[in-house]
Amino acid sequence: MPQASALMNVMIAAARKAARPMSRDFGEVENLQVSRKGPSDFVTSADIKAEKTLFEELSKGRPGYGFVMEERGVVEGTDKTNRWIVDPLDGTTNFLHGFPTFSVSIALRKRDVLEVGVVYDPCRQELYTTMRGRGAQLDGKRIRVSERRELEGTLIGTGFPYRANTRWMKTYLGMLGSVMENTAGVRRPGSAALDLCYLAAGRLDGFFEFGLEIWDVAAGTLMIQEAGGVVSSLTGNGSHLDSGNVLAGNLKIHDALRELFTPHLNADSGPA
Repeated sequence: MPQASALMNVMIAAARKAARPMSRDFGEVENLQVSRKGPSDFVTSADIKAEKTLFEELSKGRPGYGFVMEERGVVEGTDKTNRWIVDPLDGTTNFLHGFPTFSVSIALRKRDVLEVGVVYDPCRQELYTTMRGRGAQLDGKRIRVSERRELEGTLIGTGFPYRANTRWMKTYLGMLGSVMENTAGVRRPGSAALDLCYLAAGRLDGFFEFGLEIWDVAAGTLMIQEAGGVVSSLTGNGSHLDSGNVLAGNLKIHDALRELFTPHLNADSGPA
């Protein structure tokens, strides 16, 4: 990334270091120690190793910063202003099945503002970076959201509700049906962090999903915003970082999807 700041260098180095053993483990996925945390929610030795590396490297680079991490949860720091938001392995189920779509996601939030984001794809060795006010990049080259203005011909990304989120299933299936009827196609790769980066890079035109966590979407949110796109809650009420119910695209596609989804959401008072 041109003129990368010292902070960005810390984040990139941490992501790459965490990904190296993950890539080795991916080649021996059948030998991994795996435990069940809950329905469709797994933790692997690769997850734990990657999170430990990220915690150590980011703490070394910026002592005192707090953390929000998938496995460790909230870790308070002496610096109450800055907090890392970290997903060490986004796409764990893919990883466990040898499906080559997963990522390391790191964001820095200062008070309530996302400042910096890094998402690294170990399989493709693609590095997405962004800083507030300085755009978004893929391997150092500027990226922008697509310029499509109508749903016809668009490619939309999504994620299926997990079994823990079955209360949204009927609503989601109705929305999915409407998208399939009005677009060129739908893709469900299985790593929300990468989905959002793909949207920022123009590979997807829109995205929607229920029940995500802040570590899934923090870095990708800033990536899209800095690439000229819009990210919101599905209804526009409150923050998607709080609700986990995400709608994204360029302004035209974002608003077209919202209009398409409104009848389904109005029929179900649950999602935000």
